Amino acid sequence: MKVLITGATGMIGQELVKVLHENNVKVNYLSTSKDKLVSKENYKGFYWNPSTNEIDINAFDGVSVIYHLAGATVAKRWTSSYKKEILDSRTIPTRLLFSTLEKNPNKVTQIISASAIGIYPNSLGAIYNEENTGVDNSFLGEVVQKWENEVDAFKKLNILVTKIRIGIVLSNKGGALPQMVTPIKYGVGAAFGSGKQYQSWIHVEDLVNIFYYSQVSELDGIYNAVAPHPVTNSAMTKEIANVLKRPLWLPNIPKFVMKMILGEMYILVFSSQSVSALKILNQGYQFKYATIEKALADLFKLKKHSI
Repeated sequence: MKVLITGATGMIGQELVKVLHENNVKVNYLSTSKDKLVSKENYKGFYWNPSTNEIDINAFDGVSVIYHLAGATVAKRWTSSYKKEILDSRTIPTRLLFSTLEKNPNKVTQIISASAIGIYPNSLGAIYNEENTGVDNSFLGEVVQKWENEVDAFKKLNILVTKIRIGIVLSNKGGALPQMVTPIKYGVGAAFGSGKQYQSWIHVEDLVNIFYYSQVSELDGIYNAVAPHPVTNSAMTKEIANVLKRPLWLPNIPKFVMKMILGEMYILVFSSQSVSALKILNQGYQFKYATIEKALADLFKLKKHSI
């Protein structure tokens, strides 16, 4: 069995490669950086440059499944030019993959693409599942909608299309958690705004396992990759402080303050999406870290009773 990964050298990609290798799956990967290319029996890198439509078609040799994870981080100030980069880094590479498969003989039967729960409208009361068709009236909502539309094109090639809408990924190797931990660790942590906004999160281990589960189960369509128990921003902040044994004494941080600091990107911490994991659960996936307490205990390597 051989797969092709875009974004293999990122935080999620690296964890996915480990799971695939543990299951004796060989990995080809595409990288825009030639110094990140290696050639091993079970892990081979190939160069591509989506901005110039350049791609090494040898990357597809023997590949039956594509994991499409490539995309610029959204956790960087949203200037006009960077917003364009965020959108282009998701749509342009997707089009290049499609056109390459369309023009060249291949054995690809499934594409499993990253997506995001940012497509769901901001709401303190709604619970979103994959059947919801509303799109958030924000830059993130626009990005995810256009991204998913590009991925849907693969259906024209009779390729199974699986879209994994990812929540807030918790990992001690990067992403949101270290940024949430830092102020709390130094005693200056606080919830944002009312603190009532829901944060649908997932432990990175469960996330990559859901990706792999989508392959072995040949899942079709959209699946939310979130833990079954979303928490409010206030609850998340308190739980991290509890784990770190740090006090929370500051008042909640007002929205206007974060808007001045982060600009338009402030919606990342103020947007509320309570997202359901029921569909993936009904497909038989069992979460290793279903609660925030268990996830943080693992990430901070603490015993359960110390939480």
